[in-house]
Amino acid sequence: MSRDDSDLFQQMMGDITPIKQDTVNLKKAYQLTDAHLAKREAAETVTEGEPDYLSLDNAPLIRPEDIIAFKRNGVQEGVYRKLRLGKYPIQAKLDLHKRTLEQARTEIVHFFNKCMRMDIRTVILVHGKGERSNPPALMKSYVAYWLPQIKNVQCVHSAQRFHGGTGAAYVLLRKSQDKKIETKERHQKRLG
Repeated sequence: MSRDDSDLFQQMMGDITPIKQDTVNLKKAYQLTDAHLAKREAAETVTEGEPDYLSLDNAPLIRPEDIIAFKRNGVQEGVYRKLRLGKYPIQAKLDLHKRTLEQARTEIVHFFNKCMRMDIRTVILVHGKGERSNPPALMKSYVAYWLPQIKNVQCVHSAQRFHGGTGAAYVLLRKSQDKKIETKERHQKRLG
């Protein structure tokens, strides 16, 4: 480079100040593509009779300390509040620690089917917080995504601290047909 070129360069760069910090802190962002959205939509339209109706693709990720909360229309606020506060006796428990997503999905379906056959309504799912998983709270995210898709699930809420806090969830299952008839008969006798 000639002396004239160097002088010209210095002259052009005269009023420019150097950047003080030239590194960028990148946070890993999970971006949904059109393909992800299409897979999710297809997964949501699968029926309960099909083996893979609870999708293993693209559950919305939640944080380890996030609270899981879901209530179907028609569930009374008092019933939901009592579940949320851990006031119902726990009739069954399923621990999903050390399970793959596929194993957890299968176990949840079998567990709920068995509970329905045995007229068990209030259960607790221990999914863990997932603070050390990558991405964080993976199992918890999928459990939170799956539960509203299961028709026998009436409402869900993260457990109280004494039952595992945000690492577990209370689940209230639908009454079996026999229990519905029994309740109806009991109310008719009381009114009659």
